[in-house]
Amino acid sequence: MGARPTMDLATLRRMAGVRDRATSPRPPRPVTRHVPGEEIAPGLRYLEHLHAWPSPPPVVDLTFARLSEARSEHLLHFDTETTGLAGGTGTRAFMIGAADWRPEGLRVRQLYITTMAAEGAMLREFARWVEAETVLVSYNGKSYDAPLLATRYRLARLANPLAGKVHVDLLHPMRRRYRHVWDNCRMQTAERHLLRIVREDDLPGSEAPRAWLTYLRGGSSADLGRVAEHNLQDVRSLSALLVEAHGWAASPASNEK
Repeated sequence: MGARPTMDLATLRRMAGVRDRATSPRPPRPVTRHVPGEEIAPGLRYLEHLHAWPSPPPVVDLTFARLSEARSEHLLHFDTETTGLAGGTGTRAFMIGAADWRPEGLRVRQLYITTMAAEGAMLREFARWVEAETVLVSYNGKSYDAPLLATRYRLARLANPLAGKVHVDLLHPMRRRYRHVWDNCRMQTAERHLLRIVREDDLPGSEAPRAWLTYLRGGSSADLGRVAEHNLQDVRSLSALLVEAHGWAASPASNEK
């Protein structure tokens, strides 16, 4: 009897319906590098929004913060996003958001840098937003944002526009009023209890350094856009929390959880 015909391995695999696996790697997903806003200087982006928002009275009572009063048009609510949370000379702000009251509503302006070299331009632009009568409003800004910016202005050999300004840091009056009522006095806790704002799909502030450095190293800009949204809500909430606190002098401390 003659020898059986032989079939090579490739023929057997075809008969069995086995497909060869692709040997080349899958193409990488496209990286989004789009960043929002207008470039107003090399590496410096600018965003502006106008919101219908709970407006303060013409003169805001600041006795809740152990201060006197301020005209609403002088208030500048500000917040930074930084490369780290520990502070120090190695930490820089890569985004500054600020809100002020205009006749048509709450104006929110944001600056952020897409290159290290643009920091000086951002600091100079922000300084133009601070006027002689400006009253600063922040949340933990006396301990973090203002000292950090002071360091960056000093290292850039620029005058610090925040020096000597009246500064309303809302964290401290919130603690005095609610530290035995709420689990904590973080800003988002105050938003939830006092403004009925619950953030959805919010990128935590602790993730901001990673998002910016990822973009800086050639990665996606998707999370950098989320940082801008987080910062936008921060300064909006600052303005609404100040309006809420304005009425505290006329009412006893709340025990509402």
